[in-house]
Amino acid sequence: MTADCYAFLPRQKALLVNIRLGVYNHIREAIAGLCELLSPLLKMRIGMKKRHLSDVEQKVLAVIQKGFPNSLSPYEDMAAKADMETEQLLGVLKKWKRQGKLRRVGAVVNHFKAGLGIGAMVAWQVEPERIEEAGHILAGFKQVSHAYERETAENWPYNLYTMVHTNNIEDVERIVRQMSQACGVTKYRVLLTERELKKVPPTYVTPEREDEQIK
Repeated sequence: MTADCYAFLPRQKALLVNIRLGVYNHIREAIAGLCELLSPLLKMRIGMKKRHLSDVEQKVLAVIQKGFPNSLSPYEDMAAKADMETEQLLGVLKKWKRQGKLRRVGAVVNHFKAGLGIGAMVAWQVEPERIEEAGHILAGFKQVSHAYERETAENWPYNLYTMVHTNNIEDVERIVRQMSQACGVTKYRVLLTERELKKVPPTYVTPEREDEQIK
């Protein structure tokens, strides 16, 4: 199957990549339920650069790319699977952090399971010289989880994108109007999420390579 029309919009800059758990007010009242929801979804967010990785680093990458195990000792469990000591695995992660390869460790939240049943990508047409200013204003809204600058394309002049999560369509419309007023941008498109077809973490080590590294 092929698409009749598509556009390649490379990301230029990430202005916000964050989940504010404070927006889940109805879940916050049940901390145990929240932990049960998030634990299986803990993922390692890695900005790996195209550099040679040692055999030890390949082993570490092979286990962390699958996300945290749902246990009370995730680092120990991952180290055991990589056939190394926990301190050795943590040492690699600390080195990657210093080198800028590892951005953060966080939770990948399934917004639909969390009760925020409506998600929308809002594409904004912003003057290039105002991208930073407008992006930071929009990122300041608690309902916004991501804000990116992307290249434009023919017949698609939008260059700033935000992900908005709420409980209903009416809230999306209201919040987007507030966002528009706050940043002074009136040209935008609201793209509601109809259905989530796939959402998985990136794979850095293929199964074939993993078999070579993890025995």
